[in-house]
Amino acid sequence: MSNQAWGGRFTDETDPRVARFTESISFDHKLFEQDVAASIAHARMLAQVGLITDAECAQIVQGLTEIRAEIAAGVFPFDVAREDIHMHIEAALIERLGDVGRKLHTARSRNDQVATDLRLWVREAIDGIDARIQGLQRAWLEFAARHREVILPGYTHLQRAQPVLAAHYALAYVEKLERDRGRLADCRRRVNVLPLGAAALAGTSLPIDREQVACALGFDAVAANSLDASSDRDFALEAVFACAVVALHLAGWAEEWVLWSTQEFGFLSLPDAVCTGSSIMPQKKNPDVCELIRGKSARVVADLTHLLVLVKGLPLAYNRDLQEDKRPVFDACETVASCLELAAVVVAGARLNAAAIAAGLDRGFLDATTLMEQLIGRGIPQRTAHELVGKLVARAESRGVTLAELTEDELRAVHPELGPWVRSTLGVPRAVAAFRSFGSTAPAEVDRQLAAWTERLTPASAPSPPPATVP
Repeated sequence: MSNQAWGGRFTDETDPRVARFTESISFDHKLFEQDVAASIAHARMLAQVGLITDAECAQIVQGLTEIRAEIAAGVFPFDVAREDIHMHIEAALIERLGDVGRKLHTARSRNDQVATDLRLWVREAIDGIDARIQGLQRAWLEFAARHREVILPGYTHLQRAQPVLAAHYALAYVEKLERDRGRLADCRRRVNVLPLGAAALAGTSLPIDREQVACALGFDAVAANSLDASSDRDFALEAVFACAVVALHLAGWAEEWVLWSTQEFGFLSLPDAVCTGSSIMPQKKNPDVCELIRGKSARVVADLTHLLVLVKGLPLAYNRDLQEDKRPVFDACETVASCLELAAVVVAGARLNAAAIAAGLDRGFLDATTLMEQLIGRGIPQRTAHELVGKLVARAESRGVTLAELTEDELRAVHPELGPWVRSTLGVPRAVAAFRSFGSTAPAEVDRQLAAWTERLTPASAPSPPPATVP
């Protein structure tokens, strides 16, 4: 028998350079748990339908279990001549069991085998990422509770705009992360479809039971078209896209906190445990973790681009190009998982410099929009009110004072409606207290949302994890 799964038709030995060029064991060894789990489920199905005996099935399951343990222990030998993790496991099984081991590949191809293994791996990765996202959400809720009374300047175009409660700011990231969870959950539904049984591309003439395998492996459905099942990588694209969005959310937050931790902003103190120093400047405290989270987002976006270009123009059904799908999938999921884990540590340990923030809140006319809305409430059209307050801002800016420090003469010079009452509406705390709308930074609204999110993310009320897929 040939050492290759496909060697019977060939007369010449494979060029060693080809073996090195075509191997994937250097990266797809990560799939060993999934490959063994799917192979055990497949073997049990073969026994159930009578294609192998119960005794042969028991031997195969025992052999696969031993091989899995050897790989996990790091004592299993890998060889590029055996190409991939699937052939390594099958070859090791045949070495142990002979012809009984050769029966395992009945009614399946490496095409549907690898598609199944990758779906199992992605499903597990999604569950792990989801758990880390929830951990980061809880860290944000704790951050909000610690800084409940702090008022921050809110920004648009990186220019001061309106005041917001620090808790409202933290909840913005809770919301973003919840959308990330929703994308991953939606993706998981399409991941959780069994391709095994599609064989190479056309199915099989043997009497297999695909539903039994799907049930054993925890899949929700069976792929309905064998041509599509063996070649589909939409699920991988979706998973990496969802990871890329998570990475971009983390990158935006990291950039913000890199700025906030500078002397120029002075808003934030990061914990020493997530910072590093300089080899030459003893005073330095660098926000390296935030910078690397920002930087690693580029890798995840590149992984998505890799996959998009990889599948562009591929004809049905399986093509060897798809061997190259695993590295970007592995990298994207693992990079995002590690970034989420460290982000939670950063958020949990960070402290806002409340006094420094409060000392500068009178800069930037954060109460201007509130004054405009008060004028609207007195019957002045919005466009007119906008222009009037703009003139007041220009007057105050030219004098280097706040809106509340303008004289009554200066107020009335702009509009007779502007009298002493104006001062009772100005100032950042009054501006925050004036908000009313649902979803706003109004203190009562923020309290309501904090309570709702705290209840929603309490670990005791979190859904139970899905059942393990490894027998």
